[in-house]
Amino acid sequence: MESVGNNTGNCDELIIKQQREIEKEIIESTPLVSEELPLTCLVAEYNGDVVLTAKIEDLAGKYKYIRRTRPDGNCFFRAFAYSYLENLVTNSRAYHDFRILAEHSKDKLIQLGFPSFTLEDFHGTFMDVINRVSPDNIGGSLQAKNELHCVFNDQGYSDYVVVYLRLITSGKLQENAEFYQHFIEGDLSIEEFRHQEVEPMFKESDHIHIIALCTALGVGVRVEYLDRGESGTVKTHDFPEGSQPMVYLIYRPGHYDILYPN
Repeated sequence: MESVGNNTGNCDELIIKQQREIEKEIIESTPLVSEELPLTCLVAEYNGDVVLTAKIEDLAGKYKYIRRTRPDGNCFFRAFAYSYLENLVTNSRAYHDFRILAEHSKDKLIQLGFPSFTLEDFHGTFMDVINRVSPDNIGGSLQAKNELHCVFNDQGYSDYVVVYLRLITSGKLQENAEFYQHFIEGDLSIEEFRHQEVEPMFKESDHIHIIALCTALGVGVRVEYLDRGESGTVKTHDFPEGSQPMVYLIYRPGHYDILYPN
């Protein structure tokens, strides 16, 4: 029996080691947020897959560029934040409206019961990022976009933004728990779902995360779903339903990247 237990332990150690090696390779080879790339670069990934190539060609009629994000479980929040702020640096009025909302968001979370000592650092860094990409800074929107790219590829800043958006999402789920409970599969309560699937880093996002964040910030998001569904075209979904999108994302099973409309 001891030898069986030892073999199991060794197997577990090998699996963990392999996972760490894969994670290290991803970190070393993939930036947190890439430069703009032609959408057609996706074709090479699928190595002549007829169904997916046809869907990529369908997408290419609507979108010119893609910007990749690191596949680390935080991709939705990172892609959303980058894309939304990139829009705001060319729209001074919308930028200032969002800055006010972001400034007051900490007080709202404290009212919902989030501890202020937990929020201070994350909110402070979140506001620092917003201030650094202001369209009113010297150099204007071009300089702001360059600053945005630098900030989001700095692990410290970038991850703090992700954490704070996760907290905002969690707060919205708590605020409207009765509504969001219907979106949760299984027996998890809203509180359990928030603590297990929303607030921790590296947890992947689903419709419920997107709806809650978009509603909390008043931002429309369009997601294009690239999968092997029967339809020859890519399925599109707007969050919240009927909203005017400011952020465009592409979803492939388990991962979100940023899209740029033609």
